Amino acid sequence: MRLNVVRGGVRGAVPIVFLHGLGSSAATWSQCLELLADTFDVAAVDLLGHGGSPVPDDPDEYTRDRALADLDDVLADLFGPADGSHRPVLVGHSLGGYLALAHAITRPGVDRGLVVLNTGPGFRDPDKREAWNERSRRNAHKFGVAPQVTDLNLHRDALVMDRIAELTVPVLVLVGDRDRPEYQASGAWFERRLPDGRVRLVEGGEHSMHEATHADVVAAMIREFVLGLTS
Repeated sequence: MRLNVVRGGVRGAVPIVFLHGLGSSAATWSQCLELLADTFDVAAVDLLGHGGSPVPDDPDEYTRDRALADLDDVLADLFGPADGSHRPVLVGHSLGGYLALAHAITRPGVDRGLVVLNTGPGFRDPDKREAWNERSRRNAHKFGVAPQVTDLNLHRDALVMDRIAELTVPVLVLVGDRDRPEYQASGAWFERRLPDGRVRLVEGGEHSMHEATHADVVAAMIREFVLGLTS
């Protein structure tokens, strides 16, 4: 595998794999990993162009499908074939949450469940999608990564919105009540559309609520959810 991974926890236990948002890294999950390492096999991934992962110059490397293929390599390398005992729970924040949803939709039977934090499902309306993409390109300098890396944030279709009904694994959606309105609206959309989903509001949670301010709350919610999948 070519992505950098930070791993801890109990080998052979239920795997939890953490995916960060644009401009962040595996380090954003450090407190959650520490809080969950007593029970689970935990791993946090640096997406391409972030943290300790390589930074290719080719913009074509930074697509959703390439990111999902990289995630496949990580899961295979860490846990082997996706059988019952080694199926991971994917936990993703923002872009990482979108990638987790896309992974479970396009690879049925691989993931055990999902936890997504302050995540949107993308855009079905082409004009809204292009407005998001234009805003991402315009603000590329703010993310602290090489300009081509921000292409990971672009939407080229409505895969998650169009195929959400195919997502049969359990999904926990965490929404910070102090995050931006669009993420509040996404939480309501997921609550209506997910076949097996539950939405929980995190009081006082902002966009990166899994870091210092609410790491313990988020980790406790993840723990409860994952234990519920395996009981």
